[in-house]
Amino acid sequence: MIPALLAQIGLPVLVRLVGGALAHIDNPAAKSASGALSDVVAAIDSAKVDPAQIAEANRHLETLAKLDSDDYRGTIREVNATIRAESASEDPYVRRMRPTFGYVMAATWAAQMSAVAWIVVAAPRDAAPVIEALGALSLMWSVGLSVLGVYVYKRSTDKALGAGALGAGALEAGQAPESLIEKLQSVAKRR
Repeated sequence: MIPALLAQIGLPVLVRLVGGALAHIDNPAAKSASGALSDVVAAIDSAKVDPAQIAEANRHLETLAKLDSDDYRGTIREVNATIRAESASEDPYVRRMRPTFGYVMAATWAAQMSAVAWIVVAAPRDAAPVIEALGALSLMWSVGLSVLGVYVYKRSTDKALGAGALGAGALEAGQAPESLIEKLQSVAKRR
């Protein structure tokens, strides 16, 4: 999505935006990159760069954005196929996988936080290294909670489909259920 938007903006604007953003970072590499991009902007503005080359670079950027978008669509198609296969399964455990995963994640997180709380209370001198060690688990928790988030979102979509809030072909068309903010916006537009 974002690469397609950037491709529509065009290379000169993109170079200006990235160069300006890098200028605000207090790091020698970022400052150097910002300076180099400023030189590119100056060359474009003074017509030292052939407009045909800029047009070719924009076409290349559009091609890369299309490839990225196609890859994203393929990934979404695979995920949807997997979810459809899961919901069509006759195996009861496959249909209970999402809630089971949620309960396991909740129990694991509760056990970990209880252990940390116990260490803080029972052995305060040992608490600092234990709490620091929790930082090493942040990647593991982010992956697990991301999967859980997808499960919860998908279940919400399933419920919306079951309640008739979405049309039968909504998932194939890539439509998500209308969020609360979208509902409020549509009501505000009608008034």
